[in-house]
Amino acid sequence: MRKIIFHTFLLIFVSTACSKFARLQKSTDLIEKYEGAMAYYEKESYEKSSLLLEEIIPLLKGRKEGEMAQYRVSYCYYYMGQYELASFYFKRFYQTYGRSEYAQEAMFMQAYCLYKDSPEYNLDQANTKQAIAAIQNYLNAYPTTERLEEANAIIKELRAKLEKKAYANALQYYKMKNYKAAIVVLENFQQDYPDSDYVEEVLFKKLEMEYLLAKNSVRTKQQERYEAVMVTYDELLEEYPKSEYMKGANSYYDNSVKKLATLKQETDKKLQTEKEDKANQEKDQPK
Repeated sequence: MRKIIFHTFLLIFVSTACSKFARLQKSTDLIEKYEGAMAYYEKESYEKSSLLLEEIIPLLKGRKEGEMAQYRVSYCYYYMGQYELASFYFKRFYQTYGRSEYAQEAMFMQAYCLYKDSPEYNLDQANTKQAIAAIQNYLNAYPTTERLEEANAIIKELRAKLEKKAYANALQYYKMKNYKAAIVVLENFQQDYPDSDYVEEVLFKKLEMEYLLAKNSVRTKQQERYEAVMVTYDELLEEYPKSEYMKGANSYYDNSVKKLATLKQETDKKLQTEKEDKANQEKDQPK
């Protein structure tokens, strides 16, 4: 019997709540609908609040309630985890109400939502780059903000994600043994992230790719490419004299030195043969 009574009251409660929301949606009284949306917001019923606010925001343009309606709808989407939409509304808020006491908060939240919407490093990082730009814009607009430390920490985290993405991309070419492409992307990584913890490994992998490219090249290109190995080896030795990769690097260096010596001997021999042939031809010429 108690279960029946409980379910009856629950049904009445739900029915009443639904009918109240439906009545507010049909209402033509802007203030009633606005106050209803605010009440739902305070109760953390963000979906209902956002639905009501979306309906009345265009009608509240120029009225004092319009500012709070746009501010609250932004947070509705934020709390619902719809960060892309929340970012859009926060941006629209501070662009519309630039002198509002909430403008600075909205500008930060627009960037923060982009940060929350940033995907894992192995996915497309367009949102990550947008988030970094938005945070930087916020810091440029409010250089003395109390959120300075938090904002810088977010930028650092996002840049680390881009760094990891770039490193993963470079490794793809390395693993495929696409020597030329690997050398380019590894070199680009080194230039873009000179302070990265991956630079030591990247330098060694670049050295390895340069050695393998030289080894598998036609003879006419081998000298130039083995010399490139020597340059990268000197850079690795100078920057990381105690590198864990030095044993492998020394092997590539020694082999390159030997190969360059062999190439020089072959070139010298060829030049000597050409010189002797020319001398013999001149000797055989009738006087």
